[in-house]
Amino acid sequence: MRYLIDTNVLANFVVHNYISNDVRAIISDYENQIYVSSESVKEFIQLIQTERVVLEKRFRSRDIFDIIENEFGFYVKYITKEHLQTLFNLQTVEGHNDPNDRLIISQAITEKIPLISSDTKFPKYTKLGLELIPNR
Repeated sequence: MRYLIDTNVLANFVVHNYISNDVRAIISDYENQIYVSSESVKEFIQLIQTERVVLEKRFRSRDIFDIIENEFGFYVKYITKEHLQTLFNLQTVEGHNDPNDRLIISQAITEKIPLISSDTKFPKYTKLGLELIPNR
């Protein structure tokens, strides 16, 4: 099965190896394909650059992809025109207007991929077609 992980899950997994047991089981199952949005990669780079996330050593930009794709075996899913069209039509839910999150949600809805997230505002998007797996 295919799954998309959001930025928070990516950062917690890469930096702290902290994810829930349920999510760990999904990621550890070699039958599953785990995707990371290119939007999450962008956010992850911003977190590193602003030192909100500190990695063990200084990485070059190509190292980020090596870590994501080779070390962890995740696939980067790039934003497409279809994802942006879904974003254009996606209603804003009360109390949540983060453009990065909304693009990742649009990508999951368009691709019909369950999104794994720790964000407590994401359940509001399930009524709009998001299949959500909470990382608790």
